[in-house]
Amino acid sequence: MNFRLVDSGWLGLLGRALQEENSRVRIICPFIKEQAALRILEHGRPQNLQVITRFDLDAFVEGASDVEALQILQSRGAQIRGIRNLHAKVYLIGSNAIVTSANLTMRALRRNHEFGFESSDPEIFNTCAKYFEDLWQRAGKSVSRSKLDQWYGKVQHALSLGGGSRPSAKLGDEGTDVGFAQESHNEHDWVAAAEQGFVKFFGEGTNRLDRSYSILSEVERAGCHWACSYPKRPRRPFDGALMFMGRLVKSPNDILIFGRAVGMQHKDGRDDASEADLVQRPWKVHWPYYVRVHDAEFIDGTLSAGISLNELMDALDSDAFGTTQRHAQAGEGGNTSPRAAIMQQPHVELTTEAIAWLNERFEERIARHGKISRKQLAKLDWPTIPYVKE
Repeated sequence: MNFRLVDSGWLGLLGRALQEENSRVRIICPFIKEQAALRILEHGRPQNLQVITRFDLDAFVEGASDVEALQILQSRGAQIRGIRNLHAKVYLIGSNAIVTSANLTMRALRRNHEFGFESSDPEIFNTCAKYFEDLWQRAGKSVSRSKLDQWYGKVQHALSLGGGSRPSAKLGDEGTDVGFAQESHNEHDWVAAAEQGFVKFFGEGTNRLDRSYSILSEVERAGCHWACSYPKRPRRPFDGALMFMGRLVKSPNDILIFGRAVGMQHKDGRDDASEADLVQRPWKVHWPYYVRVHDAEFIDGTLSAGISLNELMDALDSDAFGTTQRHAQAGEGGNTSPRAAIMQQPHVELTTEAIAWLNERFEERIARHGKISRKQLAKLDWPTIPYVKE
């Protein structure tokens, strides 16, 4: 059944879902107790475990939640982030979404009157996943082990003084204040609206980088936080195209996609390298034409965290790129090999299927590794373009 209302048996429901598929588990839950955390881990260590909860130290003192529960989850590989005033309870286990009034406590899962639903319907699951990813990105950095140990000490000291049974100074909430979601704007609206998509290649076969190379260093080298450079004037992409950025790497050879941005159609004059650009990046003498980009996002870490173009081509074959898909559909003997389509090209146009494939994996990489912050990007060079009235 794709949708089922549930009013009891929450512990068994979570257990069955985890037994069926626990490789990726995402949890939104304000209060988590130690025994319930252990039950979540009974069916093995998830490969990807992300938790959004509260970091309210006074709730730990009062026993509504346990620092020990977070320590246990983190020891099993969990990334944990905290949000103030969190009240939602959502469990994303594999492709199953469970939304409930129940916190991750044995009392809630076994004895309280709790109500909600479970569903494997793709639309419902994707809506829940989008809610999770939005909170995850706004929640700041994952808590460190040393910080959890520090909180544990503070809570134990407060408990030794009588805890919540006597008036005392509040320990405070260490979570991120994300406010309320803005209904009028979503920073990823342009992802859903994009009708075009490209992978822009950086580097050449003669200068492939090691996978251990820093993505931030590559962004700074290429200047791709504000423009993608071309050897000839690019007449496509058009305004609003998604520009995925991929770097040629070695050992083994591949193209790893590390960034995503919104492209602007090339305009002669405005989008030609200036003298200052050529001084800063002399290699632009051979790559002097731009597709400018905005709203750029980059995976944090090294190129090894990027998405393999080889995997995309293996997964979709001729449906990976626009040219190969058209040739395959025409059936007239044109080139349908995606690997041949990218040879000696500065970019390749993606199909609708490939855009969706890459977006899904890009969101997964951002969730796993984080993204380069706006503060870090602000320290890089940015162009000054005089306003010219059209």
